[in-house]
Amino acid sequence: MKAGQWAYRDRRAKKRDFRKLWIIRINAAARENGLSYSVFMNSLKKLGIHMDRKSLAELAFNDREVFNSLVEKIKVAG
Repeated sequence: MKAGQWAYRDRRAKKRDFRKLWIIRINAAARENGLSYSVFMNSLKKLGIHMDRKSLAELAFNDREVFNSLVEKIKVAG
């Protein structure tokens, strides 16, 4: 019975943990380009670029060139 309780709790915690990880990765990549996480995300919304945190973190972690081009687009517009 106890294992089921931990599994139930941790399925919910996993969602929070991954969101934290995505934000950390996006923040690190944005700061390398001279932007904070909040400025980066706000600029994306203002430009109408609708990407979720999971996709942005994937770009920041695995395809830095594309992420950097996204940051440059933000800098040019802002």
